[in-house]
Amino acid sequence: MDKLKMHSPDPTEANIAKLAELFPNCVTEARDAKGELKKAIDFDLLRQELSSAIVEGPQERYQLNWPGKREALLTANAPIAMTLRPSREESVGFDSTRNLFIEGDNLDALKLLQETYLNKVKLIYIDPPYNTGNDFIYNDDFSEEVSEYLERSTQRNRVGGRLVANSEANGRFHSDWISMMYARLRLARNLLKDDGAIFISIDDGEISNLRKICDEVFGEANFVADIIWQKRYTRSNNTIDFTTVVEHIICYAKTDAFTVNLLPRTEEADARYTNPDNDPRGVWKGASFLNPATPQQRPNLCYPITNPNTGEVTRPSTNAWRRSESEFHRLAEDNRLYCISLHTTHSA
Repeated sequence: MDKLKMHSPDPTEANIAKLAELFPNCVTEARDAKGELKKAIDFDLLRQELSSAIVEGPQERYQLNWPGKREALLTANAPIAMTLRPSREESVGFDSTRNLFIEGDNLDALKLLQETYLNKVKLIYIDPPYNTGNDFIYNDDFSEEVSEYLERSTQRNRVGGRLVANSEANGRFHSDWISMMYARLRLARNLLKDDGAIFISIDDGEISNLRKICDEVFGEANFVADIIWQKRYTRSNNTIDFTTVVEHIICYAKTDAFTVNLLPRTEEADARYTNPDNDPRGVWKGASFLNPATPQQRPNLCYPITNPNTGEVTRPSTNAWRRSESEFHRLAEDNRLYCISLHTTHSA
C-alpha cells in the first residue's frame, strides 16, 4: 500500500539545486533553526554574479571558516572524564612491550594522550575517512545512514528524486568533515616533538580542504610535501568518465626543526663522481652548459663566452646556454667551470 504524503514539497531545495547548476560558487553550508547543516545560498556572492559593478557586502578577508568551526575548537579543548584501562588478558608482554594499542574513539584517545605524550611524538600517520558519500556521516555518534544523509543534505528529496548532481563525488557536507578533522588535528599537533611531522592520507575529494585546515593548524610555512602515490595499475572497465589511479599523503612538520632522514649513499652513486683537476672541495660530476632550448626560444641566455685556454669567443648556435650571464660569471669566479673542447663549456 502506498503511503500518503502528509506534507507539501519544499521548493527551496529545488531552487537551490537549480542555482547550484548556474552559480556553484554561490552555494554554501549553514545551520538551520535546529542547528543542523543545510545547503544555502550566499546572497552577497549571488548579487555580485548578477551585477556589472562591485556590490557592497561584508568585508573581505583571507580566512578559513565554516559552520561549526567554533564548536570544533571547543570540542578539541574540552576536557573529558575518562581514563585508559589496560586489557592484560588481550595483551602480549604487557609489562615489557614498548608498543601501545588503544581501542576507542580517537578524539578521546588523543585527549588522554596529551598528559603523557605531549611534545614527545616523532611521527604521526593517520588514514581518516575520505568523505566520499559511501561511509557513515562523521558526527561523533556515527549513526546516520547514507539514505538519511542524502535527504537531509538536499541531495535527494523525500520521494527519492535526486536534487544535486554527483552526490557520491561531492561526499557529505564539507563542514561536518572539516569539523571532525580540525579538532583531531589540533590535538595531534600538541603531541608532536618540535622536529616531528604528521603524514595524512587523503583522496582528491577533500585534499584542498585538508590542506587549508593543516595550513591553519600547523602553519602554512610548515607544509613539507604532497606525496602522490599510484594506488592502482590496472584498467577499469566500468569507468564512466575518468579513473582515479592516485591518492595523496600530505606531510606537515610542527616546526622548521624537522629534517628528512636521507638514504645513505651507495658505492654505485659515488662512482659517478671523480676529481680530474684535484679540486680541494672533493669529487664532482660535470654537466653540460647547453640548454635544450634554442637561441630563438631563450634569447636572454645567449651571450659570448671566451675560451680561457685559447681566447676564442664562442656564441650559442644550436642551443642557448643553460645559465644566465651573471650566473656564468659567478660560477667562473668560484672555479666551477672548465672547458674540455673549443666549443663546449661545462659546469661542475
